[in-house]
Amino acid sequence: MISYIKGILAAVHSDGIILENQGIGYRLMMPMNMERFPGIGQEMKVYTHMHVREDDISLFGFRSKEELEAFELLIGVNGIGPKVGLSVLSTLTVYELKIAVMSEDVKTISTTPGLGPKGAKKLILELKDKLDFEEMEEDGSGMEIFQEPADENDSVMVTIEGLVSLGYSKTEAAMAVKKVEDAASYEPEELLKKALKNIMI
Repeated sequence: MISYIKGILAAVHSDGIILENQGIGYRLMMPMNMERFPGIGQEMKVYTHMHVREDDISLFGFRSKEELEAFELLIGVNGIGPKVGLSVLSTLTVYELKIAVMSEDVKTISTTPGLGPKGAKKLILELKDKLDFEEMEEDGSGMEIFQEPADENDSVMVTIEGLVSLGYSKTEAAMAVKKVEDAASYEPEELLKKALKNIMI
């Protein structure tokens, strides 16, 4: 079992990278976002998952343990294979995925190529009790809005509900508010303006 590989980024392909370590080039399938990778020739550390089938052995790579853990939970969902799992993590960050699952945001999850509304609903159903939401509930991002009615004095939750009423998904709303520094210190009207600016960027 290979837990991680630390080496030199030799090449970036449409579906992954080649990481060179001690003269060996490892082909790793990865969630693709060019901002995630250093320049060619730079060192990087990749956490790995080995997927073994009768006719193939594939190595999947991730920039963090949290991303690896999310991938392993995703492929544990019946009907979701490694390719769709990578597609989910190429479309959403782990944080965005957690928000979408917690808020049962089928619309956001189903934007993943290869995963329609039916698959998104199944993913939410199976992952809601498995993903770790603790740090999200403690970071002041208003995640509790998805568990209980908003208090009219809680500007964060009121603003998220306001954005949802304007047609934005729950995930988009929560992420936009989270980007506002000291969000809880603003009145709902001002916080809504700042959150809308984040969405427009």
